[in-house]
Amino acid sequence: MNALERAARAPVAALDFFNILLTQNDAQVGTSPKDVIWTHRKTTLYRYRSNRRRHPIPILLVFALINRPDIFDLRPGGSFVEYLLDEGYDVFLIDWGYPEEEDADMGLENYVCDELPWAIREVLRASGEDEVTLLGWCIGGTLCVLYGGLHEETPVRNMVLLTTPVDTRGSLYGNWVGRDSFDVDFVSEGYKAVPGAAIDWANKMMKPVTNYWTTYRRLWENVLDGETRREAYQTMAHWIADNPPFPARAYRDWITWMYKENRLVNGRMRLRGERVDLERIRQSLLVVTAGADHIAPPEGTQPLFDMVSSGDVTRLDRKGGHIGLMAGSAAKKEIWPEIGQWLDARSDPHGSQNGSRAEA
Repeated sequence: MNALERAARAPVAALDFFNILLTQNDAQVGTSPKDVIWTHRKTTLYRYRSNRRRHPIPILLVFALINRPDIFDLRPGGSFVEYLLDEGYDVFLIDWGYPEEEDADMGLENYVCDELPWAIREVLRASGEDEVTLLGWCIGGTLCVLYGGLHEETPVRNMVLLTTPVDTRGSLYGNWVGRDSFDVDFVSEGYKAVPGAAIDWANKMMKPVTNYWTTYRRLWENVLDGETRREAYQTMAHWIADNPPFPARAYRDWITWMYKENRLVNGRMRLRGERVDLERIRQSLLVVTAGADHIAPPEGTQPLFDMVSSGDVTRLDRKGGHIGLMAGSAAKKEIWPEIGQWLDARSDPHGSQNGSRAEA
């Protein structure tokens, strides 16, 4: 399209551009059919419906305490859940819900010592199996690591960690919230539930040009060129804007223990008096990192490989950002099949671990 054609198309493109922005909240996300298995406070455990389950070991998806777990099931044709179901897995999802002021007492230990193990118990009960695969993304991956570091014996056979904060030294996010001038106590005492919109704004300010200019410039150029993928843009924009509150106690715990004191890699993390010892993690372990991740940069995962006891550890370091790695346009063809192949080799309850450490 030449410059004259683009100029002629501009008025119509402008209408389409603003229509996409103004109707993005109408986009439907997380639409794969699922059933409620268990609830406690704001936490809900779902099981996705399927008539093609062939792998006996179920998968429990664990997302962060910020944003919504719908990113696992963004839209038909662009859903990681849909991919896993098509591959024959029995898929469960733990949804932390929308905490309110009454949940101000929920700390990190409540999620790691109560909600997550209770959800695992209910997954095993519903599936009739003795083992489970944990697949955690972002803070959800860290919750899985903390859980594994508390227990010598667990029913968790495999653990998949996607863009997971472990060692926070040197991360851009750590530079923001880990400094002495950031008063996390002031924030957590001022809010019983820290507004999700405030956390989202702070996250976006780490890359303000990208988040407040580049995204919209790219959308405009695609609309002008007639190459807009309306559904893809709107579902992602809808998900990004859906920010549940963060319980005050959990927020203080997370910022203080992980960013200000970096307790996990220093061996000083304790939950309910028990030290989190990463040597207790013996499960088959897949760690997926993104080269352009500014939230959990690849180097922040490196200490994990030296601290776990597992003899079956695989690392996938790929291009992409914190979310785009798994939810971007290339994920379906590149990342998901790699995760699927890894899971397929470790989802036979009578099989054995690979017994190797690999970087792919």
